[in-house]
Amino acid sequence: MKKYEFFKVEGDKINRIRRHCLKCGPAVFLGEHNDRFSCGKCGYTEYKGGVKPALPPKIKEKPVIPAPPVVKKAPKEEKPAKEPAKEEVPKE
Repeated sequence: MKKYEFFKVEGDKINRIRRHCLKCGPAVFLGEHNDRFSCGKCGYTEYKGGVKPALPPKIKEKPVIPAPPVVKKAPKEEKPAKEPAKEEVPKE
């Protein structure tokens, strides 16, 4: 919706067509839905007819299974590097 569609000019006066958010102030308009007016910025909601609909039943959360304990392995001992075989020099 274009910004100019939120206002109506009557003579020298500019009137707001949409309702504004009570928490955010007159610069933020409420979105109009089938059963409510709601603010997209802060989440403020006013229900049409003044009756808030019943909330759906809560879903039971699954139990949290703790992670298995972390077992630290001992550091591997470094084996001494094999020395390269020495070439025998023939004696003359």
